[in-house]
Amino acid sequence: MAGHSQFKNIMHRKGAQDKKRAKIFAKHIRELTVAAKSGLPDPAMNPRLRSALAAARADNMPNDNIDRAIKRASGEGTGETYEEIRYEGYGPGGVAIIVEALTDNRNRTAADVRAAFAKSGGAMGETGSVSFMFDRVGQVIFEARDISAEQMFGAALEAGAENVESDGQVHDVTCAMEDFNDVRDALEEKFGTPQAAGVIWKPQNTIPVETEDLAVSIFKLVDVLEDNDDVQRVSANFDIPEEIMEKLDG
Repeated sequence: MAGHSQFKNIMHRKGAQDKKRAKIFAKHIRELTVAAKSGLPDPAMNPRLRSALAAARADNMPNDNIDRAIKRASGEGTGETYEEIRYEGYGPGGVAIIVEALTDNRNRTAADVRAAFAKSGGAMGETGSVSFMFDRVGQVIFEARDISAEQMFGAALEAGAENVESDGQVHDVTCAMEDFNDVRDALEEKFGTPQAAGVIWKPQNTIPVETEDLAVSIFKLVDVLEDNDDVQRVSANFDIPEEIMEKLDG
């Protein structure tokens, strides 16, 4: 239940993230640009670009913005060159955190991420200092309201997925990283566009967050990291109980 609980914790905070729509679009533009440069600018021939497009559309990014990003990467405009970097460290309560970034200035981004960890009472470590506690897997999430657990389990098994976790809200399908594109495409063909899909860092075990103060401290750090223009994704191994999330949302 680790990855599933983590997803639910994150979805509780989506309302706050909706207020940052312009910043979210900017992050999608970076990923689209890097994805298009990493292979052909045709999504059918470029799995990473296909994933980037799906993520951008899931956040209702306008097609004009998407097209401009791909054209820029294809040489029809000038654009920055971004480097992919991963940072790792510990946040409040010993929570392990992985930060994935796309940056045009490695020194600036490293300084910003290190400062965010330090201000939270945590510390940034070396690469590999926490990632051994996570598995790199493909994840596809569908809303549960129109799909039964039995339907999803059967389809996911046939598509080559490794695990399905279902509750009344979502179906969380995980698979080996190398099988992600095939699994996502098969499920999308059967059930339509997923709520979320991507290659993620899934915690092998989670740290239960037992106080409201600790939950607030963790979310403050995650918010600061996600608010950084260079940061694309933040993964962590915390699990906050529903009763504490309800207090935070109240």
